[in-house]
Amino acid sequence: MTIARKVLSMGVAGSFAMMLAACTTSGPDQPPMAAAPKGVEGSWIDAKGTGLSTFTGGKFTTVATDTGQKLADGSYTMTGATSVEINGTSLIRQTPVSFNCLLISTSQLNCTSSSGQNFVLTRRA
Repeated sequence: MTIARKVLSMGVAGSFAMMLAACTTSGPDQPPMAAAPKGVEGSWIDAKGTGLSTFTGGKFTTVATDTGQKLADGSYTMTGATSVEINGTSLIRQTPVSFNCLLISTSQLNCTSSSGQNFVLTRRA
């Protein structure tokens, strides 16, 4: 009886372990979670909702949210883990633009223009 009891106990423990493993490794098919954004890559909108800036591969473009008209373009450089330097051209005024920004969180970018004007951009999903 002792051998039968040990075999039965091992079988129950083994079945439980397999069921537990199945619970932790399988489940409904779900798309993989999106990777957390890195740096400033992606789309950002200003506080008034009038301009949408897109940062990709060292280049940026800003368009008007109502008309889609390109307002500015240029380049950006990460100067630190959370700081970015943006340089480009205002296409409306045909003048150079320059900003220094600080990545406050994955969804907030605080910027200061070369003339001292402060503004906030919020990451768009």
